[in-house]
Amino acid sequence: MRLAFARRGERTVLATCQHQGPLRVQKALYPEGEGICHAVMLHPPAGIAGGDVLDIDIEVGADAHAVLTTPGATKWYKSLGRTATQRVAIRMDADARLDWLPQENIVFNQACPIIELTVDLAPGATAIGWDTTMLGRHAAGESWAEGRIAMRTALRCNGQPLWIESAAFDAQSPMLNATTGMAGFHVVGTLWAVGAGATDALAESMAEHLPYNDDLRAGVTCLTQDAPGLPNVLLLRVLARRPEDARALLSQTWLALREPMHGVAGRPLRLWAT
Repeated sequence: MRLAFARRGERTVLATCQHQGPLRVQKALYPEGEGICHAVMLHPPAGIAGGDVLDIDIEVGADAHAVLTTPGATKWYKSLGRTATQRVAIRMDADARLDWLPQENIVFNQACPIIELTVDLAPGATAIGWDTTMLGRHAAGESWAEGRIAMRTALRCNGQPLWIESAAFDAQSPMLNATTGMAGFHVVGTLWAVGAGATDALAESMAEHLPYNDDLRAGVTCLTQDAPGLPNVLLLRVLARRPEDARALLSQTWLALREPMHGVAGRPLRLWAT
């Protein structure tokens, strides 16, 4: 699927919407006014099976503001050793703004997903996004006993790396229960925010309000760039027992970050209230 958002006068429009296969965007939405375009990415089969490859290419033009989300969790089905892949590549022009807010990945037992996200920002662009993954279907009594996951996220500005992370999970790894790993939690999430508003002072002000208990744990840091002209990256890490707890914390954080990062007020997504 290929999407392109462009600024046309006072509006951000979905200028390009091309797709092959099941991925769809039904229409552009404007719950915050015409300057911010919301798009909901639909995957009608509801899940991703072994052998599937989903490529999502997104461009946010100069001065445009795009908000992208999904209507529900992305399910990664049992694949008997076959990998399933989702690759998302986002390019942002000067002074573009992005909110990347997909709902969580649910990894079924014996699933083997590969999940990749790359965001390339031009100078002046700002972005907030997250990913959340639940290992197993614990509400259905199914743990993640077999399988593996490969995840990679890369944030760059003007071709220079700001933050690159590669993570690999194996269902039988002792790190899933180690205190220095996931400590027995089933849900892991990361929120990232890129822009001039990402500062050590902001991270410190957030840290004192974050939970750290048996059901939900979070920490925050700011990656300060040494090279002149490169924006900082604020990172929030979350471990949770339940995906709804992680989602609530990430959503609250996103709403609080919109003003310092994008210069716009935080407003909950209507979709999540339905």
